[in-house]
Amino acid sequence: MPSPQQPGTQFLSPDESAAVDAALLSTPEKFLTRLTISSLRLLVKIAADYEVAIADLTPAQIITWFEADSKIRREEGIDAAVLKW
Repeated sequence: MPSPQQPGTQFLSPDESAAVDAALLSTPEKFLTRLTISSLRLLVKIAADYEVAIADLTPAQIITWFEADSKIRREEGIDAAVLKW
């Protein structure tokens, strides 16, 4: 299950964001690129929490992980959750 996010943890670094900005991509393509990089980082975290390979994650595990992180945010506050939204 989710564990608290370490201070300063980001799913897209400023350098990566700048690299996406510099890429010869349309605005929608840049958005999708940022989303994909961030999603990869989050899948790495979820897979580590379940102690499985990313390729072995199931949709049900991902949904359960999001539910658990949402519950942590509601019950313990945003700082205790992995996702800060």
